[in-house]
Amino acid sequence: MATKVEAKTEKLYECEVKRRRVRASGSGYEPFWKVKNLEEALGDGDTEFRCKDCHGAVKVHKRHIANGPASHAAHKLKSDAEHCAGVLLVREAAEGQAARLSSSPVQ
Repeated sequence: MATKVEAKTEKLYECEVKRRRVRASGSGYEPFWKVKNLEEALGDGDTEFRCKDCHGAVKVHKRHIANGPASHAAHKLKSDAEHCAGVLLVREAAEGQAARLSSSPVQ
């Protein structure tokens, strides 16, 4: 008889957000990624997010209920979640897999 495996969802509380800074030459701006707490990033009005470990696309889940789960992010692609070094998922089938960057990183 097969046992039912409890599915654990990932919750990333820190991510990278896309910001702009003045170029060293002083002409125009250049984009860069900054690690931020997700609550702080949402409060600042940031709109572009990616995983800080594998650089994969993430979906942001905002807190809607006072006693509900905190705002967090989760990988959009299952393959990113399986190979991300920052995810604490219990994966019996993937025990021997090494962490790697996303196959489709967010630029």
